[in-house]
Amino acid sequence: MLTIGSLVLGVSDMPRAVAFWTAVLDYAPRGGLIEDDWTVLVPAGGGSGVQLALGLSESPVQEHPRVHLDLYAGDAADQAAEVDRLVALGAGRVDWDLYPEDPDFVVLADPNTSNSYF
Repeated sequence: MLTIGSLVLGVSDMPRAVAFWTAVLDYAPRGGLIEDDWTVLVPAGGGSGVQLALGLSESPVQEHPRVHLDLYAGDAADQAAEVDRLVALGAGRVDWDLYPEDPDFVVLADPNTSNSYF
C-alpha cells in the first residue's frame, strides 16, 4: 500500500517560502535544516500531517495551476479569519475567473510564486 510522503511545491525564493508556509501551517523545517534548493517542512512539535517539501524551481507559474492545496477552516467565520491571517502573512487574493455563483471557498495565491493557488 502506498501513502503520501510529501506534497512538493516549486518555489522561487526558499527563505520566503519557508517563512510563509511555517507560519501558515505551524510547520517547521525537518531536522531544523533549510537548504538553498530543498527544504522539507513537518508539523511543529512532532504532530501528525503530510510533509510539505519546497523545491527551488525556475519553471514559469501556470495561470490555472493543475495542483493546489485545499486548506479547511471550521466554519464561515473561521474561514474569514484565516483568510485575513493568510493575507497578512503575504498571500494574495485571486480574482479567479472560475468562481461559481455562490462560492464556499476563497482562492489565494502563495506570495512566493504570486500564482500558486491554495
